[in-house]
Amino acid sequence: MTQAKLFYRLMLRPMWREPVRMALTILAVALGVAVVLAIELGGDAAAGSFHSSMETLAGGYTLEVVAVGGVPEEVVGTLERSALPLTVSPRIESFATVVESKQTLPLIGVDMIAEGSRFEQGAKTPALTVPELLHELQQPTAVWAGRSLGKGPGESVELLVDDEARCFTVRGVYDGGGNDSAIVMDVAAAERLLDRHGRVDRILIQTPEHNDIDEWKKKIAALLPPGVEVRAQGTGTEENRKMLAAFRWNLRLLSYIALVVGAFLIYNTIAISVVRRRAEIGIVRAVGASRSMVLLAFLGEAAAIGLVGATAGVPLARVMATGAVKLMGLTVQALYVSSRPGEIALTPTIVLLGLAIGLGAAVVSAWGPAREAMSVSPVEAMARGRREYVARVTKMRDLKVAGVLALAALICARMPAVAGKPLLGYAATLLLIGAGAYAIPCLVSVVSRVSSATMTKLAGVEALLASRSLVASLGRTTVLVGALATAVAMMTSVGIMVGSFRQTVVNWMETQLPADLYLRPAGEAAADRHPTISPDLVEKIAQLAGVAAVERLRAYEISLNGKPVELASVDLGALREYRRSDFLSGRPAKEVLGDLRGQNAVIVSEPFAYKHNVTAGDTVVLPVGGAQVSFRVVDVFYDYGNERGTIVIDRETLLRYLPDPASTNIAVYVAHGTDASVVKQEILAAAAGHRILIFSDGDLRREAIRIFDRTFAITYALEAIAVLVAVMGVAGAMLALVIDRRRELGLLRFLGASRGQIRRLILIEAGLLGFLANLAGCVLGYFLSLILVFVINKQSFGWTIRFHWPVAVLLGALTVIFAATGLAGLYPARVAMQLNPLEAIHEE
Repeated sequence: MTQAKLFYRLMLRPMWREPVRMALTILAVALGVAVVLAIELGGDAAAGSFHSSMETLAGGYTLEVVAVGGVPEEVVGTLERSALPLTVSPRIESFATVVESKQTLPLIGVDMIAEGSRFEQGAKTPALTVPELLHELQQPTAVWAGRSLGKGPGESVELLVDDEARCFTVRGVYDGGGNDSAIVMDVAAAERLLDRHGRVDRILIQTPEHNDIDEWKKKIAALLPPGVEVRAQGTGTEENRKMLAAFRWNLRLLSYIALVVGAFLIYNTIAISVVRRRAEIGIVRAVGASRSMVLLAFLGEAAAIGLVGATAGVPLARVMATGAVKLMGLTVQALYVSSRPGEIALTPTIVLLGLAIGLGAAVVSAWGPAREAMSVSPVEAMARGRREYVARVTKMRDLKVAGVLALAALICARMPAVAGKPLLGYAATLLLIGAGAYAIPCLVSVVSRVSSATMTKLAGVEALLASRSLVASLGRTTVLVGALATAVAMMTSVGIMVGSFRQTVVNWMETQLPADLYLRPAGEAAADRHPTISPDLVEKIAQLAGVAAVERLRAYEISLNGKPVELASVDLGALREYRRSDFLSGRPAKEVLGDLRGQNAVIVSEPFAYKHNVTAGDTVVLPVGGAQVSFRVVDVFYDYGNERGTIVIDRETLLRYLPDPASTNIAVYVAHGTDASVVKQEILAAAAGHRILIFSDGDLRREAIRIFDRTFAITYALEAIAVLVAVMGVAGAMLALVIDRRRELGLLRFLGASRGQIRRLILIEAGLLGFLANLAGCVLGYFLSLILVFVINKQSFGWTIRFHWPVAVLLGALTVIFAATGLAGLYPARVAMQLNPLEAIHEE
């Protein structure tokens, strides 16, 4: 018998006899592959567009000069007058919101005289002569727009810049490729618009080709004042990409849960196939088939399932990637950096990755059952039920293996991060999942034995038969419970982690919002956007009768040790209520902040302290105001609003180095006995002509929680898909179980069991599977949550999270899973009811 004939007769032909079960298995694989690829595609699109327009318009420049608070304009002249053969381009960069579409775009000021030709190329307006171009540059409202903005030359566009909305005229439309949605204006006009007098945000430098960049950096650095650095162009973007590494790693691993669950189901499908075809295996072995032929036949069946599933999963991934990009983009913008989703590119590499994942997962998961089929001797193959017998007698051995894996997981969980990534934390989760899988046979046996009497009293003899049937088919039951328990465990662990994080944020915000009202410029918020409020408006608000004090906050984006950091100044001279300490030292907030007043001292956030290995009493050197200034770290504060890390300094101290009085946000303290709503209306009247948003402390809390829930939406979606895959697997496996037990069920019918009793028997078995999976999943999920909260989260982001049980959410989710598992038994129960008892007895 050739391998092709053996494969067709023993494998393919029986697959077509059970189309529903096979379709469910293939769909489970397709969903697993689709989720993994969707996260990969979505991550590339969402994480690949940091400041994309800024970087695209940077052209062929190789180096950039930057400084905290901006580079002094005289540095531009110094570089241009130097004897070095450099091309110098000053840039001013910010963001503007299109009032009409609410779309936030980069606002870039460039030297239009030197670079104007770049924007004439491909423009929809005729090229300008030099006098015409100079005239255009003198117009403070002249802008050039990317083609995708949809505005033509001569059209008006209203832009919200900082806290004011202004009308601009589109003078030209440039074609910058796929990332051309930016507003470009002359650097002098941008300087006036953004009130950046005497400073630019960065200076781009083009060096001669085929020269050592490091050597050029040394030459240029010698021309720069202290506090100003030269680095490779695009370094900021690369820093942001590295910063997102932990976020993308965690999402990738979460996406693999659905694939792991699908692998469990393939394992179960092939294992059932081996059990049901043991007699056929014995026959083909007896007539000359080799062990390798049997092994390849079953691996071929798994490969066929994996290939079909992966083929279906690739286009499904493209559809799911659209939603993934949206959810990931919201998370990236809320926690990390401004980003506009890029294109979703379904490349040949991604397609091959999907096929490899599907085939690989299928073959690996089928290896165990296939080897079992290969090792069965012809005589032994004729004996039915041996696999279940082996599973029952080896359950204590499996429990010992589970203990060893759990101990290994504990050791890994106590290890430090590797290269900034919680690799051993991930290993601990995998080891715990393995420990759970090995412990399930004992769990099923013990729970079934203990509950059988109670189940009989509550649900009759059908419950007794269902309980004993699960134990009798322990090998099959273990895989089913393991697959669903894995999904439940991850849902439970992530639910606990997110719930703990959410409650921690709620408690933290109670200490962070002492003022009555909070103001910021209108427009779409992002972690790295810091539009400012006019100083004149702040002074006007401070003079209102109902305002007791105004606290000014200013934030800057800086780079420290190759990592993006937020530098913030707070107005310690303003009235402030000190509710309770939010510092790691436990010192009163009034005492800690008093040490900052007027001193070269800072407090740093917990994520900053963790990532930069800084503690209270250490010194950090910051490049501010054209100097390298040393600041003493007074204390470390809990912070959950910024994953990058934050350094906080007294406003008066920072103004000595960066004399820019504009505020990013302000907190308003209402005078005692004054109605906050009345003061809010007074502020709105005083702010006429300015676009600002006003929040009460309650409004701010609700907005923060809304952003938090939106941030973790993709996590919930991945969990839901994993659970869906597991429930589909239960439905398919229950159907296979019914078909495989047709003799047993037919005999029960022949002995007098009614159709209703058969139906209840199957549904009770499905319910027991759901109960066992929920029980195992909750226990395993609790221990996994400890690793997520105290190991992976801490090593990835630096946050300390207080453990919290989200009881209502978990109970609701577990109830839905239990109900879904019961419903998954409806179709198999219907098939069981339709079995003909005479045919079963005749076959027996």
